[in-house]
Amino acid sequence: MNGKLLRSILFVPANVPRFVQKASSCMADAIVLDLEDSVPFDQKIQTRKALEKSIADLSKSHASIMVRVNNTPDLLEDDVQTAVCERLDALFVPKVDSADQIVKLDYLTKEIEATKGLDVGRIRFSIHIESPLGLLRLENIVASCDRIESISLGMLSFFPNMGIELTKDASALLTPMSQVAITAKAYGVIPTGVLGSVAEFRDLKAFANSAFRAKELGFEGSICVHPDQVSILNRIFVPDSESLAKARRIIEAFEEAAQIGRASTTLDGRMVDTPIYRKALATLKKFDSVKKRGGF
Repeated sequence: MNGKLLRSILFVPANVPRFVQKASSCMADAIVLDLEDSVPFDQKIQTRKALEKSIADLSKSHASIMVRVNNTPDLLEDDVQTAVCERLDALFVPKVDSADQIVKLDYLTKEIEATKGLDVGRIRFSIHIESPLGLLRLENIVASCDRIESISLGMLSFFPNMGIELTKDASALLTPMSQVAITAKAYGVIPTGVLGSVAEFRDLKAFANSAFRAKELGFEGSICVHPDQVSILNRIFVPDSESLAKARRIIEAFEEAAQIGRASTTLDGRMVDTPIYRKALATLKKFDSVKKRGGF
């Protein structure tokens, strides 16, 4: 389990100043200034020029600050050149189809960090898979760069590319979402997303249900597009009281066993070994991170 909190990742159109200002008070774990889909093509360059000020304004909040770049040859390099700065935490990279894309972006980011006097390697990547090809190559993509901190699946693009519709029960998401979660966990990366659509933000009950289902698959947070979704994600993607109590009992039982030279024990009729002990420690660490963050 990655120790960073990305329970709620709020997308904000970077070309709408009032939305940017409002985002800083929403208690999201991360705020993404979007230069891509929410910005009309004829406004992209002007929006990019205002990006540094928007990043500076948002840095007054406790959220991680990301920028979603345009992953196209005509816009990507200038987007990254402007976005990479002292206050930026990560680049949100859409339409990732290959490891080569990430390797080239890593090289570009290193050059910009060095030129601007930043710690080389500090800026992280959150990658967004939107095609069957990207999903098929996911392991190679994640293994290609140690900057990657999270993975998400863009179902609004993925499903049209598959030629299918997202149904109400989102059953077609089970396989691709499971693949994202398994790959992320294998490489120590945070899987983010809900088992449904983030776009239908008016039905908060359905959104909460989609988030619960994703949590059951191993997801640790999700993208969201409206401030009302933030508190739902913050509440769901945190260990509940029962999980915390169980984790504390596991830690206590295992450490008592360790004192007499054993690396396993039993609790409530079930074996407790080192991996289970480590998972319990990670659960408490995540809860402590939430307390320090100051919100549930």
